[in-house]
Amino acid sequence: MTNHLVFEVGTALILVALAALLAGRLKFSIIPFLILLGMVVGPHAPHFGIIDLRFIGSSEIIEFFGRIGVLFLLFYLGLEFSVGKLIRSGPSIVIGGSIYVALNFILGLVYGFAVGFPVMETFIIAGLLSVSSSAIVAKVLVDLKRTANTETELILGIVLFDDIFLAIFLSIMSGLLLGESTTILGTITSVLISLGYMILFFIIARKGAPILNKLLNIKSNEIFILVIFASLFFVAGFSEKLHVAEAIGALLLGLVFSETEHRERIEHLVIPFRDFFGALFFFSFGLSIDPFSLGGAVWLALGAVVLTIISNFVAGMISGRKAGLSHKASSNIGLTIVSRGEFSIIVANLGLAGGLMPILKPFTAVYVLILAILGPFLTKESKNIYQLLNKIFKWENKGNLKKQSTSILKNQSEEKNSHGM
Repeated sequence: MTNHLVFEVGTALILVALAALLAGRLKFSIIPFLILLGMVVGPHAPHFGIIDLRFIGSSEIIEFFGRIGVLFLLFYLGLEFSVGKLIRSGPSIVIGGSIYVALNFILGLVYGFAVGFPVMETFIIAGLLSVSSSAIVAKVLVDLKRTANTETELILGIVLFDDIFLAIFLSIMSGLLLGESTTILGTITSVLISLGYMILFFIIARKGAPILNKLLNIKSNEIFILVIFASLFFVAGFSEKLHVAEAIGALLLGLVFSETEHRERIEHLVIPFRDFFGALFFFSFGLSIDPFSLGGAVWLALGAVVLTIISNFVAGMISGRKAGLSHKASSNIGLTIVSRGEFSIIVANLGLAGGLMPILKPFTAVYVLILAILGPFLTKESKNIYQLLNKIFKWENKGNLKKQSTSILKNQSEEKNSHGM
């Protein structure tokens, strides 16, 4: 049985590697490939006679690897997360990020209620519609060589602000869904415990850095990585004991380590584990989806996709224009942050762990699959999309008229000054 299990896991890893190679060859995000692969070989997939490609015996261990993948993804996010960095980035990022999160979250609430979801499911829908995929956005910017563009700083700032929203949202929803309380007072207590737990880590991050710097001053990489990983799994497990999602514990620990002088060393050691277990997370998510259950969620997901594209574009235009960017650069912002991926799945999984409606899983799968494919495509074609929209809204004509009127007023003012008026 053990040898059989190792063979199944080995075969699964071969398939995951092939999917990664294919995604790399096509220059596409690996996420939709891994989810689709998981669905094709999952326990719910059909088999034909003697042809049976389903992973059944190993599905539990792959699911556990997927849980570890979530821990590494959130831990790494915490390492990248910094309140100080956000403050230094400037008010335009705070304004742009607030517009982006508020617009997406409110429209998500409206959509959830409009299609008949109960309150908690609606909050989860609003949450997963509000968080872009920082992994896909960053990769697309690098692939398209747009890291030096004027709008890129604002794009990354909005993504960073979005990550902060995710941390707060998960903390609150974790208290609401995992608190196991049936009274209003108990629910409020659970939420306060989650928020208090988060604030405690903020304080440790800001005040405890000198002590942590000394404790982590370990020369041996072997011992260093053991200390880091032991801390990660202990804090994640302890968080679950307090009915705070284990992923939140991982994120908060990453946040604490981000304030130390060992952050880059930890990042360097964690990245290979994040990539490996992160890939298994998407694969295991696909394994858990019954392909025949997608039908009931397709129209719901398509509606959410259309809403997300419109709200992201509008939020990008408003944020960009408020920051003084051109219409073209502003449209690039909205079209670049459309992608959805790992964090939407994590939000949905929290809802499922809290006993919410099972349709959240196929809904999220279809929603993420479409936007993980469509997002990079919209970014790549942003120039053509802008030219098309410019023919309708006449942005460049309005901009030229504004420049001309400004120039005329300036000339008139100079003439008056020259005549001593």
